Amino acid sequence: MVTSFKSVAERVLALCSPQRVVAGLVFIPLLAFSFAPFRDMALSFPQRLVFWTGVMALALAVTWAAGRLVHMRLHQRGVIIRDAVFAIVILTLFAPALWVFAWLVFSFGGQDAPSLSTVLPYGALFATGLLLIRHREFEAVEPPQPHPRLYQRLPEGFSGQVYRLTVRNHHVDVVTSQGTFTIRSRFTDAIAEMEPEPGHCAHRSHWVTRAAIAEVKRQKGKTFLLLCNGDEVPVSRKYHPGLEEAGVV
Repeated sequence: MVTSFKSVAERVLALCSPQRVVAGLVFIPLLAFSFAPFRDMALSFPQRLVFWTGVMALALAVTWAAGRLVHMRLHQRGVIIRDAVFAIVILTLFAPALWVFAWLVFSFGGQDAPSLSTVLPYGALFATGLLLIRHREFEAVEPPQPHPRLYQRLPEGFSGQVYRLTVRNHHVDVVTSQGTFTIRSRFTDAIAEMEPEPGHCAHRSHWVTRAAIAEVKRQKGKTFLLLCNGDEVPVSRKYHPGLEEAGVV
C-alpha cells in the first residue's frame, strides 16, 4: 500500500515515543559498555555501540512489520492464531537479520564474524523477548472497544467484522466476515452508526473500514481498494484527495 509522507511520519513518531527514546539513550550505551556481542571482547566500545543500536532498530522494524502483517491479513482471526503467526514471523525475520547485521559489524571492524549457529540462539532469545514485550504492550494500550451501533441491526449473535457498506436504493448492504446482510437505512445514517470504527468513503456508494483495506490497486488510470476478503472498491475522483490525505492511497 502506498502511504503519504504524513502517514509514514505518524507511524515513525508512534514507534519513537518519548519513553522509547529515553530508554534507548540510557540503555544502549549501557549495553555497549557492559555486554560484548556474543561474548567477543575484541570489538571496541564504538563498535559495540553501533551493534546494540542496530539491534534495537532491527527489533523495532521486525516488530512493526510482524504487527502490520497480522493486522492486515489476520485481524478477523482468533487471538491464538494471530499470536502464533506473530511469533513465527518474529522468529523468521529477526534471527537471520541479526546474523547479517552481526556479520557486517564484525567484518567492518576487522574481526571474524560469528557463525550462523552462534547467532541463532541469541536471535531466538531476543525474539522471545520481543514477543513478550509486544504482548504486554498490546494488552496495555488496546482495551476492548465497544461495537458500533450498526452491529445491533445485524443478526443476533453476530461476532464478525464489517468490511464495507454499499448503498442499494433505500437499503445498505453490510459486507462482513460472516457474509452480507441488507438493512433498510439511509447511507449516511449507516455510516454514522459505524462510529467509532475508523473508515473512509471511497465512492458515493461505498464506505470501507480502515482495517479491511489490504492493498491499493491502479488499473488504466483508475484506483481501487482491495479489501482483505478480496472485494475491489472503486475510488472516485471526489474522494481520492481525502483518502490520499489520510494515507490510504
